[in-house]
Order: sequence, then C-alpha cells, then structure tokens
Amino acid sequence: MPNNTFEDYKIAVKNKYEEVKNGEYFVYLNNPTRGRLRNLCWELFLQENRNQDDLNVFSSLLGLAFDVTKKNKFDEQIDKFRPIETYFKGETDPANVEAVNLAAILVDFKARPFNKFRIQNLYKDEIENHDGNSYEILNPERQEIDSTEILEKFLDKKESEKGIEKGIVIQKGIEDVKERTIEEVKPETNAINAFVSIKENPPSKLKGKIRKTIIGLAIVLCIGFAVIFFAFPEKGCMQWSGDHYDLVDCNLKAPENNIVLLDPSQINLKRIKVCDTTPFFKNEKAIVFYVRCNGSIECFNQIGYHPENTSRFLRPITDHIIQRYVKPCK
Repeated sequence: MPNNTFEDYKIAVKNKYEEVKNGEYFVYLNNPTRGRLRNLCWELFLQENRNQDDLNVFSSLLGLAFDVTKKNKFDEQIDKFRPIETYFKGETDPANVEAVNLAAILVDFKARPFNKFRIQNLYKDEIENHDGNSYEILNPERQEIDSTEILEKFLDKKESEKGIEKGIVIQKGIEDVKERTIEEVKPETNAINAFVSIKENPPSKLKGKIRKTIIGLAIVLCIGFAVIFFAFPEKGCMQWSGDHYDLVDCNLKAPENNIVLLDPSQINLKRIKVCDTTPFFKNEKAIVFYVRCNGSIECFNQIGYHPENTSRFLRPITDHIIQRYVKPCK
C-alpha cells in the first residue's frame, strides 16, 4: 500500500504555494518575508472558523493558543515564520513538521496536517480500484468532501464485504458436511436401491451415523456464529486509552473525543516507562521513540505520531537524549 512520506507532503505544499503566490494573497506570498507571513496568518485565522487541526498546528508551532485579544503576544513570534519564508523561497528544506503544517494553512492546501495527507493515501490503490468504483483522492486540491469521510465509507464497504465472505465460508462448510453425510450413507452397491432400503428400514448403525452427523452439523453452525460475533468484531476505529490503543466501534460516544479511524501502523503503539537499564537499541538501531514534553520526554515502543497530538512525530531516541533525560532505575 502507498504511504505518503513527509518529503511528498513538503513537495505538495510547495507546489500549492507556486500556484497561489500570485493570487488573492499576492501581497503576502509573492515575495514572502517573516513579517508578511505572520500578518497573513493572523488575517486568515481572523476571517475563518478554523477546525481543531489548524488550531493545534497554530498552538504547537507558536507556543500559544489563537486568541484575538493577544495580538501583541502573537506578533512577538515573528521568528517562528522564518523556516516558512526560506521554505517558500526554496532556500531550505524544513525538517519541522509543524512549520510545514502552518505553511499548508497559509496556502490553503486541503490535505493538511501531514497526518491527514499520510493517511488519505494509505488505502489509495485499494480505494481507486475497488469494484471499479473511483473514490478519487489522488489530487486532494480537487476534492470537495473530506478524505476522512471517503475512508470511512470505503472501510464500511470493506467491512460489509468481509461479512459476506464470512457467510460464504460458513455456508461452504455446511455444504461440505452435507456432502460427507450423503457419501457416508451411500453403500458400495447400487445407490438408488440402497436409498430405498435405507428409507424403508434403516439399520441401527446407519441411524447412529446420521445422528452423529446432525450433531456435527449443529456444532459447525455454532462455531460459525461464534467466529462471526467474536473472532471478527466489526470495529473500524481506535481509541487511545492512557498508554495504548483499543479497537472500538466508530459510532461509540466518547467523552474525550479521542476516537480516530483505525491505522494499522499505529494500533500497536504503546507508551512505555524507561530508566537507565532499559534496552534502547537493537543491532545499533533505536527501538525506543520519544517526544519532548514539559522539560522531559515521553517514550513509546515504535515510531509514529503522538496519540494525543497527531501533529507531533515520535523520533528515534539517541545517546544524547538518554544522557540528558533518562533517570537511573529505582
């Protein structure tokens, strides 16, 4: 399955900048400076009711929540726009995902933030070719509905098909049992005469076989229903539960509003506690990943994005981070 990288995201946002730099916000974008980009950002957030993703990007990069009463505090963050200025001018290749996410807001790149851009193409080939139906998301700029909605519809259809496949498997099992039953009651002599004989006066051994077959068929049916209801739960979403993800129903009402579409690459993510004896590397490669938070670090068992702030990405731990933040075991 294709999985768009951060490099793909930066190229797409830069291409969008080239398209719009001479448009409505020409005065800000044609010859971008830190001050002009800062002013455009403020104007855009004043004009529109921003979604939560955009607000998260704003606060993550600038270190403060958007508040119309704190314009002076916002103006002080002008240097935070320097990476975006040099990125638009083609002078640097930014490594800060939050900076590129804010750049995407400034040029109105639809498939933002990066996590949305990454996930929307996770099932691209399957979505485009599924039963000849096109759920076009190759160019998110031409898309009029949210890509998350497309994915939900596609996954609902896939789950429905799985149910049909399960039914076919169970039905096939029943047919196989029936065929074996018929074969067992067939003697090696003429089949028609044997059938008449069985119907008129079935021997006791044959009755026992028929009884066992019926019981076996009932057991197969029970197992089949158990497989449907227990082994294959219809859960297409996941919810962060403190230190791990749980599979949940997408329609579940959650007070924390932390239910997201199932991401196979993230479902096994776990928050872990570390100390100086924790194994951090295997074959010289990091097996612990971290993100800085309030003067310390949070550690996880795999790479990915932070479960409670999806605009922040987990990084492989280094010896420098271990020496600086990891404490001795108690």
